[in-house]
Amino acid sequence: MTRFDGDMSPAFEIFEPAQWRAPVIFNSPHSGSTYPDEFLAASRIDLPTLRRSEDSFMDELIGHLSDRGFPTVRVNFPRSYVDVNREPYELDPRMFSGRLPSFANTRSMRVAGGLGTIPRVVGDGQEIYRDRIRVDDALGRIEALYKPYHRALRRLINKVHQMFGTVVLVDCHSMPSVGVSRDEPRRPDVVIGDRYGTSCTPLLPDRVEETMTGLGYSIGRNKPYAGGFITEHYGNPASGLHAVQLELNRAIYMDERRRERSARFAQVASDFGVLADVLATTIPFADLGPFQAAAE
Repeated sequence: MTRFDGDMSPAFEIFEPAQWRAPVIFNSPHSGSTYPDEFLAASRIDLPTLRRSEDSFMDELIGHLSDRGFPTVRVNFPRSYVDVNREPYELDPRMFSGRLPSFANTRSMRVAGGLGTIPRVVGDGQEIYRDRIRVDDALGRIEALYKPYHRALRRLINKVHQMFGTVVLVDCHSMPSVGVSRDEPRRPDVVIGDRYGTSCTPLLPDRVEETMTGLGYSIGRNKPYAGGFITEHYGNPASGLHAVQLELNRAIYMDERRRERSARFAQVASDFGVLADVLATTIPFADLGPFQAAAE
């Protein structure tokens, strides 16, 4: 874990394979652990508490897949600083000094929960900032980090789409093993989110579930996570764009309290390789392209 000093570079990284096996992209938008010093100075909570929002090590779990023929994407700045899995301007007016632009979405459920594009709280609900932050600072983060990431991801998606005629985006996240509410049942090992069947062909989550179940993982569908902005925004099956979100239970691969890799880490990383291979060899990508109207 390092800190940005000066330029926020590289804010994110894309690793393209030397030889492409399939139109499957693996993306890790929430594993960033590079904290700007000015952000830490403005925070009322310490670094270990901020880090609870990270999808720790998820970028490492999928990083080796670029050597197996699949492009991978990782974000290096933390989601508590800028969350790229939100609309570009989901902003909470209570956080800022100055007036937000008229096009800001100030009423979304995510903003209400404190988890907008510039989050107000970390995952367990603790307030991040001592004082209000300037609107211009928030908009600057969006311009400097959020928008370049999404432009780069869109370019990658378009490139894969042109090469193969279709794209599968696997958006990789991790979740705490225990929910905030005591009423929530025990979380499964993996939650597959497809926006309740709208972000991809049904074959994709079915194949993921079959594969991960065969590897010994328990599976949930869309609860408590159905997929965020990335899954919803880039998933457009009618255009040949398929997006699915995977939420991995952190207790499987790490010590959540110490934030250390566990003995199963290497096996879980290997299982992601198995999943990628299965998707590459069993998904009929030629049938997943844009829907075409029948000839008259």
